[in-house]
Amino acid sequence: MIVENPAASRDPKTERIACDLVIVGGGMSGTCCAITAARLGVRVTLIQDRPVLGGNASSEMRLWILGATSHMGNNNRWSREGGVIDELLIENLYRNPEGNPLIFDTILLEKVIEEPNIRLLLNTVVFEVSKRDADTIAGVRAFCSQNSTEYRVSAPLFADASGDGVVGFMAGAAFRMGAETEQEFGEKLAPDQSYGELLGHTLYFYSKDTGKPVTFVPPSFALDDITKIPRFRSFAPREDGCRLWWIEYGGRMDTVHDTEQIKWELWKIIYGVWHYFKNSGKFPEAENLTLEWVGHFPGKRESRRFEGDYMLTQRDVIEQRLHPDAVAHGGWAVDLHPADGIYSDKPSCNQWHARGVYQIPYRCLYSRNINNLFLVGRILSASHVAFGSTRVQATLSACAQAVAVAASDCLTQALQPRDLTEPGRMAALQRGLQRLGQFIPEVVARDDADLAQTARVRASSALRLSVLPADGPLLPLIDSWAQLLPLPAGPAPRMTFFARVAAPTTLTVELRTSNRPTNYTPDVLLATREIALAAGESEIALDFGVSIDQARYCFVTFVKNPQVQMRTTEQRITGLLAVANRFNKSVATSSRQEPPAGRDIGVEAFEFWTPQRRPEGRNLALRIEPALDVFGPEQAVNGLARPTRAPNAWVADLDDAKPAITLAWASPQPIRRIELSFDTDFDHPLEHVLMGHPERVMPFCVKAFQICADGREVASVTDNHQTRRIVDLAAPLTTSSLTIALEGSPGAPPPALFEVRCYG
Repeated sequence: MIVENPAASRDPKTERIACDLVIVGGGMSGTCCAITAARLGVRVTLIQDRPVLGGNASSEMRLWILGATSHMGNNNRWSREGGVIDELLIENLYRNPEGNPLIFDTILLEKVIEEPNIRLLLNTVVFEVSKRDADTIAGVRAFCSQNSTEYRVSAPLFADASGDGVVGFMAGAAFRMGAETEQEFGEKLAPDQSYGELLGHTLYFYSKDTGKPVTFVPPSFALDDITKIPRFRSFAPREDGCRLWWIEYGGRMDTVHDTEQIKWELWKIIYGVWHYFKNSGKFPEAENLTLEWVGHFPGKRESRRFEGDYMLTQRDVIEQRLHPDAVAHGGWAVDLHPADGIYSDKPSCNQWHARGVYQIPYRCLYSRNINNLFLVGRILSASHVAFGSTRVQATLSACAQAVAVAASDCLTQALQPRDLTEPGRMAALQRGLQRLGQFIPEVVARDDADLAQTARVRASSALRLSVLPADGPLLPLIDSWAQLLPLPAGPAPRMTFFARVAAPTTLTVELRTSNRPTNYTPDVLLATREIALAAGESEIALDFGVSIDQARYCFVTFVKNPQVQMRTTEQRITGLLAVANRFNKSVATSSRQEPPAGRDIGVEAFEFWTPQRRPEGRNLALRIEPALDVFGPEQAVNGLARPTRAPNAWVADLDDAKPAITLAWASPQPIRRIELSFDTDFDHPLEHVLMGHPERVMPFCVKAFQICADGREVASVTDNHQTRRIVDLAAPLTTSSLTIALEGSPGAPPPALFEVRCYG
């Protein structure tokens, strides 16, 4: 029993925490930053003002995680973000292919609490920042309403992942709100006042069919006149969740301090929409539907953007500019919305894509005037226009992983964030990121500590692709289709494809490639052939008679022809895809991006060539001569762990019953850690909610493997579904050879290995 006499006042229970890195904000960026840093030995305090992790991706908001893959609707092939964000999405696919947001909550919480270096404070709000001097943060004060405890947390480094930049704001970091003028950065997409300067907030709702009629009495605050929404005819009762991203409001308000007011307007809209569905008499299909869930806090797009030593701009995105301090990549469209949101009579968004992915420099990820403050999540240093692309969760999570590795480097070397821009330190930061699975476009990993780099590499076999059998369904050429093939430098091989022809016709076939060797926009025409086809089964023999200037992907393109059906194959191969000239309405309005006539908006015209999702998405059947020899074992140590201008994977021969790759050294080497990277289809966006997926494990992924040293087994894994597997040996071994045997599955793609690394 506790009895206390009256007191003039009482202070809350207070706990002091000292750590290496304070991360404020537990959205996807803050969570990925915390996990990555903790695994590097950094003592992290993660402060989250919500009861769960994930922010906009959590069950409280339910926005799918997307990034450069853009629903597979752009030309960014194999562009899914790597590292921890990839690990989380792959794990969610394995446990939760149905896309239940509650299950994803548990995955995030599990991954965080499993890290002993993370102290997680949920339901805890930071309300004060203290400083050592004008340019340096000393600590933060935070309060948890659930346990009535105040926390005073100090550290040498801070990462603001709060979304609105609460730490940066209170610390005095330079920031911006609103859109820059066209003149400041030469951005042709900079909006005028009529369009607005901020993106608004959104709330989602879910419905379910109860199997019996359900009535709905709207609350008094529900919108009573649905025609106030210009797009009201676009609503459909069966559309819910983040497919209704355009229920947006608040872009002309203070998107920090007016959030509660914005939320009430969004509630008003949602319940008004549901009243319209249930009570207007226009939607008999809604009779048995009930509202299952409505969001309680809005998903924010834009508020404060903080200034780093560099501000990313439209030209960085569209021109795919290279930066010496690149640490992450982006690829979402420049996606700007009218400030009036759902009440605007303008299109709900304008999405302008680049031809490929772009680099994000490290200088965008720390404050230019607060020495020990990292910028994590949507507050990174970018113009309003560039922010239209960088703001999506997977892109920001990749940036956050870069911050985590940078924080580790700063702590071990007693440096401040800016110090890492020195070229030697930056190269080390990039190597550290790539070792964790981060993809940095145009940067090849070169790690002198990796013993695999000095090994002689051989394999039991290597795929020399000569045939893809015609055992799949027919593919009508109602759109133009292309087989994407990784061709080496030199004469283009001779190829034969197979078709069924309804009536005599002439088929146009083109060999195309990209203006940039690492892009997948087929904007360069190398050769054209006009092929006369008779009715019936046909073999289309192609000899383009051209040379390929350097190793790169090329498109064997069959121009749409309703008389022709192409033969496909059931055989899937790492690094091979068929794509069509069409568009995904989620991210485009046409199969060709075309800037408005007579107006320069600083974006380029080009065609979209996109694949189908599985279980479709087959390759075209073909014969190729000479056989395509780009899958050798040397690919597993070439410093690239996904397809770029080549597959960059060792792929075993289709008939190899016991595929294995061996690393051999001239003298015995001490090895304690072996790191492997497998193919989990980096082309797949893995949306974690709402959209279900047909598989729990990516069909290309190696499910089981064994590692032997000088013929003796030292490790075995039988249940793999992840991209990266790290094998830490109980004790170091000294060996002159390592053999990694991969187990394939009947009917599955041949086993493939993107990368092997070995460390003592």
